[in-house]
Amino acid sequence: MRGKRGFRDYTLVLWFVAAVAVSGAHRWIPESTWLMVHLIALGAITHAIMVWSAHFTAALLKTRDDDHTRRLADARLVMLAVGALLVFIGVPVAIWWLVVVGATLVSTAVLWHGVVLVCDLRRALPGRFRICIRYYVAAALCLPVGAGFGATLALGLDDRWHANLLVAHSLTMLLGWVGLTVVGTLVTFWPTVLRTRMDDRAERLAKQALPILLGSLAVVIAGSLTGLRLVSAVGILGYAAGLVWFGRCLVAPARKQPPREFASASILAGAVWATIALIMTAVHVAFSDDLRLATDYPTLAAVWVVGFLLQLLTGALSYLLPSVFGGGPRVVRAGGRYFDRFATARLVIINGGLLLWLLPIPSWAKVSVSSLVLLALVAFIPLLILGLRAAATEKRRAQAGEPAAEPQRTSAITGNGFVAGIAALAIALTLGIGADPSAAGLNAGAPPATQVAPTGQTVTVEVMAHDMRFEPNRVEVNPGDRVVIKLTNHDATNVHDLLIGSARTPRLAMGETAELDLGVVGASIEGWCTVVGHRQMGMVFDVVVAGSAQPEPTSTPADHSGHGATADASAKLSRIVDPVAPPLTAETVHKYEFRVTEVPLEVAPGVWQRRWTFNGGPVGPTLRGRVGDAFEITLINDGTMGHSIDFHAGAVAPDQPMRTIAPGERLVYRFTAERAGVWMYHCSTMPMSAHISAGMHGVVIIEPEGGLPKVDREYVLVQSEVFTTNASTAEAAVDIDPARIAAGNPDFVVFNGVANQYDQQMFEAKVGEKVRFFVLDAGPDRASSFHIVGGQFDTLYREGGYHLKDGADAFGSSGGGAQALALQPAEGGFVELTFTEPGHYPVVSHLMSDAERGAHGIVHVS
Repeated sequence: MRGKRGFRDYTLVLWFVAAVAVSGAHRWIPESTWLMVHLIALGAITHAIMVWSAHFTAALLKTRDDDHTRRLADARLVMLAVGALLVFIGVPVAIWWLVVVGATLVSTAVLWHGVVLVCDLRRALPGRFRICIRYYVAAALCLPVGAGFGATLALGLDDRWHANLLVAHSLTMLLGWVGLTVVGTLVTFWPTVLRTRMDDRAERLAKQALPILLGSLAVVIAGSLTGLRLVSAVGILGYAAGLVWFGRCLVAPARKQPPREFASASILAGAVWATIALIMTAVHVAFSDDLRLATDYPTLAAVWVVGFLLQLLTGALSYLLPSVFGGGPRVVRAGGRYFDRFATARLVIINGGLLLWLLPIPSWAKVSVSSLVLLALVAFIPLLILGLRAAATEKRRAQAGEPAAEPQRTSAITGNGFVAGIAALAIALTLGIGADPSAAGLNAGAPPATQVAPTGQTVTVEVMAHDMRFEPNRVEVNPGDRVVIKLTNHDATNVHDLLIGSARTPRLAMGETAELDLGVVGASIEGWCTVVGHRQMGMVFDVVVAGSAQPEPTSTPADHSGHGATADASAKLSRIVDPVAPPLTAETVHKYEFRVTEVPLEVAPGVWQRRWTFNGGPVGPTLRGRVGDAFEITLINDGTMGHSIDFHAGAVAPDQPMRTIAPGERLVYRFTAERAGVWMYHCSTMPMSAHISAGMHGVVIIEPEGGLPKVDREYVLVQSEVFTTNASTAEAAVDIDPARIAAGNPDFVVFNGVANQYDQQMFEAKVGEKVRFFVLDAGPDRASSFHIVGGQFDTLYREGGYHLKDGADAFGSSGGGAQALALQPAEGGFVELTFTEPGHYPVVSHLMSDAERGAHGIVHVS
């Protein structure tokens, strides 16, 4: 029978594997966070609910399937899978009708499932635990409501309605579709997994809890839709109270038979995280504004998905799958042995790793810990395969009359497993911190004591870091005093540290404190925040020793009069940015995920720098749309310092969407394009010149409602300035030096982030083709005069208007031409021209010293 119903048995595993694949490649997949959550919740969990609620209904009502009912059940599962797949495609590519069709198919499949359950309930003879099936039916009625909210979300809404429907959608699905199903199942399933007798109150408490849970869910939805968040929070707490009322019947079985297997321990851990997630969600919904609610929701999603849903799913399947084979206890034990492999270590890694991930640890530590958690979760798949094979083998042995291979099962919860899990987490945490020790301050050492007689006095000073200042910013001591500085970061948007001599604190997030022990000091010394640009913004701290005229700088300022690096003309670039403009699509809602990273990149042939990037490239992604289109950008800070984003293409109050977010945080930036133009976007965190020069800039092309005239080819060039040191390898690359920017003498002026790259890979065109070049001057300081040697522009568009269009000007004169597109920093436009002869046409900024610095390329005309 299993062979005939492969779709039922393997679809869940396929959704799980897809979620793992997306998590591994999330940086390159649009809407990856949303997709990971929904592959588990809408894909795997919903499929499992459909399959196993039907299984439990048949068991409780003592009904039996036949071939016809099995075919119909498979048809519902196929409909569910197709609908889910359409949703998974439609949301990332912003095709709303596809989302609606998918949500409709999913809702139809689940409602059909609910109708079958009602019919089974009516046909069955009176018996106990019919309340469980009523929970399943109520859950089935909740899903279409939640799916409707979700499909409306995909339409693209303003911040207020986006936040309202986000709460309504997520909680209807979690508390209604999933929550009611889980409660209805645990009535009989929990004591069964523990292999003990159930509480006599279980059925009665389940009946009493159902109206409480449904009423509370109705309050949550009503509060969400009306924008009364406190009402929604009260509804969540009411739901929690209903769970507590019912949950009393789950305590006695656990006391009689504490969890000794992976299945029961994982389900228990999931229940604990569900409680934590409920409290976190209530607080978040009650006290967050529209923007922050949407921005911080992925953190809640991680708790719900990893803590609750996945542990519930893997725990339940670890018990159920061996059981459905039949063949008696020996078959169940044979399969269960594999599901219990490394049980304690897996549980410690998953739960301890999730707890560490929620703490303010450095970003690379979060990456290493979350990777280990993912590995522990993925281990379920091979163990599942091995467990089912072992159960099948043991069943054949039983049918052949052979003795059991291993008659006894010992407890899967062991002390050795606990130690192994803790050790694995410690190693992952160490590797993460080792990848960026400066973020944790582990490369700091105390400065050597000066040759001065100790006074025996200790001077302790409490210092606050906020608004790019240390307060106080100095301490006066006597020679021989021991100096201890307690630094607390009061800046909610950025990390800070303090370096004095060779002693350095960790980088501190908001509210964190660290102590810096300078030991005995005998001479004045200067310290500062080492986060790039913060020293130049005024974050300095002086230790002044009596009798010393002024603090002694720890390092000698660099000479900024000349270039920090020169390009190797013979070196081959490792990467060329594709300059071809992205096509204008029919979508009207554009959704993007921008991840901030700080990575070494080649900025000129043979010259490397640690660049600050949007999505890891030398220049940010090019966005394109029409007047009237809506844009939604999710900014995720995977860097080591505060970053932000500012879209000139949208007219919005900067207070919230342009705020600086700390490492590990995210925000959602929404705007509607109301005017045509070639617009800049950039990081607006101070010092802004450093963030722009380090690579955090890009272009948004907004066409008029009717679109631009068709041309044969389109290219995009973003000019910017690069200030670097002479680093010839990625390993030697360092951050930008803000003092070089202040000196105003860039090493390179570049197109699309890399000097001279379009000399090595030329722009292509053919004789007679009309070619359009979109150009933006990202600065931060130098103007541009875009020119193509040997070419003449018949169309010139600058800052929202035509100066020339097909040779005609604003006064009706025709036959005119232009030789250069002049742009100040943050200005943009485009030019069009047709090449009449084959050849090689240099592309330059006609500020010739900048062309010589790298603002140069070639059009190859064939």
